[in-house]
Amino acid sequence: MADLLEIIMIVSFGVSWPFNVIKSYKTKTTKGKSLSFLLLIFFGYISGIASKFVNPEYMQSISEKWYVLFFYFLNLIMVGLDLCLYFRNKQYDKEAYNDAND
Repeated sequence: MADLLEIIMIVSFGVSWPFNVIKSYKTKTTKGKSLSFLLLIFFGYISGIASKFVNPEYMQSISEKWYVLFFYFLNLIMVGLDLCLYFRNKQYDKEAYNDAND
C-alpha cells in the first residue's frame, strides 16, 4: 500500500511537469518562476532516488518495483528541462530588457 501511495504522489507531480515545461518553452520568460523552488524540487527528486538506492528492501525487489524509480527519474528529467529553460529564458529576459532600454 505504501508503494502505491508513493506512486500516486510521484505520478501526480509528474503529470504537471510537462505542462510547466511547455509553458516555459512557449513564454520565453522567467516571470512567475522561482529558481530556488526549481532547485529545491530537483534536489528533492535526487534525494528520493538516493533513498531507493540505499534501501536494502527496495533494492532486493527492484526487479518487481523498478517503475517507482522510473517515475522519480522521469520527474527529475522534467524538472531538469525546466531548469535549462529557466536559464535560456533568463537570457531572453535580459535581452528584452536591454532592447527596451536602448
